[in-house]
Amino acid sequence: MGLKNFQIRKYRLVGLSTALLALAAMQIPAAAAEVTLRLGWPTADSETDPYAIAAHYFAEELENEAPGEFDVRFFPSNELGNETEMLEGMQLGTLEAGVITATQIASISSAFQLIDLPFIFKDNEQARQVLDGEVGTMILDTLEPEGIVGLGFVEAGFRNTINNKRPVSTPDDMEGIRLRVQPFDIYLDSFDKFGADPIPMEWSEVFTAVQQGTIDGLEIPLSVIYANNFPDVTQYLSMTQHVYNAPALLLSKQTFDQLSDELKQAVQRAAETTIERQRETVGANNAEMVSRIEEAGMEVNEVEDVAAFQDLVRPVYEDYRETIGNEIMSKALEATGQE
Repeated sequence: MGLKNFQIRKYRLVGLSTALLALAAMQIPAAAAEVTLRLGWPTADSETDPYAIAAHYFAEELENEAPGEFDVRFFPSNELGNETEMLEGMQLGTLEAGVITATQIASISSAFQLIDLPFIFKDNEQARQVLDGEVGTMILDTLEPEGIVGLGFVEAGFRNTINNKRPVSTPDDMEGIRLRVQPFDIYLDSFDKFGADPIPMEWSEVFTAVQQGTIDGLEIPLSVIYANNFPDVTQYLSMTQHVYNAPALLLSKQTFDQLSDELKQAVQRAAETTIERQRETVGANNAEMVSRIEEAGMEVNEVEDVAAFQDLVRPVYEDYRETIGNEIMSKALEATGQE
């Protein structure tokens, strides 16, 4: 057989082998592909950070509900952008999931401002009941037209007041205290009603501002007080518990819509279990945190007459009723015994 005939035969064999491999590939089903979920949040990846706890528990519960189906990748500390940018990413489908502060979510859905109303919830139990019930569902449902699926509310604990002037037990004690507040109108309006001097300031500037006396203090969750060494620069912690921090566990609607019905149900079950576990862990951590803060040298006091603060801030509720939504506001006040 000449060289030319050998080459022709060889090419025919190669072509036949390729065809057989292609046919075999068609007959053998491919392994199920993992769904990649990039999950971002604004704070550190710490064992005591409420956002990080939620993120890790969600990954664990997804694996429990659908083994091998989800590849969850963590992006803490605003690695994928700040919370506004992460929200935009989920809307566009360029980010799959996030644990995002309710205050920031209000930039795309004003219904979330309900959660920032001071003293709207009297304790953790009441807040959980309201946010797990009809009111919470109504708030989360406002995200769907914005391209995001709200899976539920986790817990970061109540915000409290720390300062170097005096313990705060009554609204009169707030008078003239220069307090850093989150740079949003609802916080400025509320603390103005209390008689404080509210100062909006970026978080990165706060510790130095307290240390140098530019501000007297701030309002802040317990876990953040301890993790950021504020006992080193502030003297008083007053358990005002004025705002319940409830970050939301979110998924891009584009991502959610691409899942099978079975995986959608797995995601929802995983979210429910995540929320339950995360709240239990954060609650236990916060109880321990007060002791740690006292041991670090801060003076801690309770606030007995919460009604005095509520009376002062009630006009703010009405000012934001239309923005939040009249129906949501009315149902929330009814559920909390305030209407």
